[in-house]
Amino acid sequence: MSIDPASFAPAPVDAQRIWVVDDDRSVRFVLATALRDAGYAVDGFDSAASALQALDSRGAPDLLFTDVRMPGDDGLVLLDKLKLAHPQLPVIVMSAYTDVASTAGAFRGGAHEFLSKPFDLDDAIALAARTLPDVAATDPAEVALSLPDSSAGSAELIGGTPAMRALFRAIGRLAQAPLSVLVTGETGTGKELVAHALHRESPRARKPFIALNTAAIPAELLESELFGHEAGAFTGAQRRHIGRFEQADGGTLFLDEIGDMPLPLQTRLLRVLAEGEFFRVGGRELIRVDVRVIAATHQNLEALVTEGRFRADLLHRLDVVRLQLPPLRERRGDVAQLAENFLAIASRKLGAPAKRFATPALEALRAHDWPGNVRELENVCWRVAALAPGETITAFDLQGALSSTTTPASQPLGWDQALAAWAQTRLAEGAEGLHAEARERFDRTLLEVALEFTHGRRAEAASKLGVGRNTVTRKLGPGRKRR
Repeated sequence: MSIDPASFAPAPVDAQRIWVVDDDRSVRFVLATALRDAGYAVDGFDSAASALQALDSRGAPDLLFTDVRMPGDDGLVLLDKLKLAHPQLPVIVMSAYTDVASTAGAFRGGAHEFLSKPFDLDDAIALAARTLPDVAATDPAEVALSLPDSSAGSAELIGGTPAMRALFRAIGRLAQAPLSVLVTGETGTGKELVAHALHRESPRARKPFIALNTAAIPAELLESELFGHEAGAFTGAQRRHIGRFEQADGGTLFLDEIGDMPLPLQTRLLRVLAEGEFFRVGGRELIRVDVRVIAATHQNLEALVTEGRFRADLLHRLDVVRLQLPPLRERRGDVAQLAENFLAIASRKLGAPAKRFATPALEALRAHDWPGNVRELENVCWRVAALAPGETITAFDLQGALSSTTTPASQPLGWDQALAAWAQTRLAEGAEGLHAEARERFDRTLLEVALEFTHGRRAEAASKLGVGRNTVTRKLGPGRKRR
């Protein structure tokens, strides 16, 4: 058994006992010292085995901090063993790997809280202070969540910024609770990914996840899509149709762009949420379902209520818990990780060699405002995966991809700066003949844009550029259609 000698430093006789379990001695020492300075009696352990051995001989502490990834039993295995022997012991799980799967796994095992590394020591001390006074009054059933196992993780919800870590913790907690969730955020922020994660980490994971974009279905067909219809209910209804609510029975129904739902359907939806029952269109049989509804919107529903376009009582039913997704421009620290992930996926699906972003290219991505959010970033990565000639994506390669998005015209990318960054990258890679390569790409890009502007008329394109028509033909080749 390995216990830090410093853990036996004097502490008040009546001090509450905290254990810190982490194989990283520096983390263990710093956290233990800070907690000890705050007046707690602290013991440090370098493994789950040593902590369990001490548990047998010395009894349980008042609070335990544990890392997740350690040699031998990891922190989640330790958590399981602790909860079997001492279900009321509050455990705070620490990890540098903050995602939906790890946070949900921690809460599934009964963790009191999840602390993302690196963390502020003041935050850790405040968390301990908040946790300890409530120990005696805490019902273990309220602390221990019972989430299903998930090995799939959440490959699409990516981020390590504080906003995303908070989101992952919220999903980990909410996955178990049978509550309606309203997901808000700008278009392209990943609202459906959050809904998938809530379903995947919930007890409903083995049941269907059904998604419906209410803005994409004509109003006259939306009622049938939601609730189904009987044969002969209306012209063209030749057979019975099972609606999305019945399809999602036992599982989760995700209603995207709920703010666009017509008012008459809002009334029917409210009844289903309140009573769990409805009639198919043209039907007389009362259908009962058990469905968790997760709704999403990019609109301000409170403003729609004020305008009379959305029912206030429906908003209250949907908005039991609200998750707000930050726009990408507010979490620029995640851009590089997202971009590298999207680029790897795109290259693999396109059957292309693996590609990577050069440092200047990543800087250009971080500087972009991303009005289309994560979806826009994904599209850019697919574009350069398909079109960039080299295995290293340069800032020069990104210029066309970014300028074809919604970058404001008043803030264009400096093409000369992008060229400089591209040259620096290629020189660092040991490339030779750079002038010829750059000249060829410059000429081709300029000619392609001119031809697009003139709708393929080569003579006009040549005139606009101030070059001869033969120059256009020679540089682009005869393959392009003449006009």
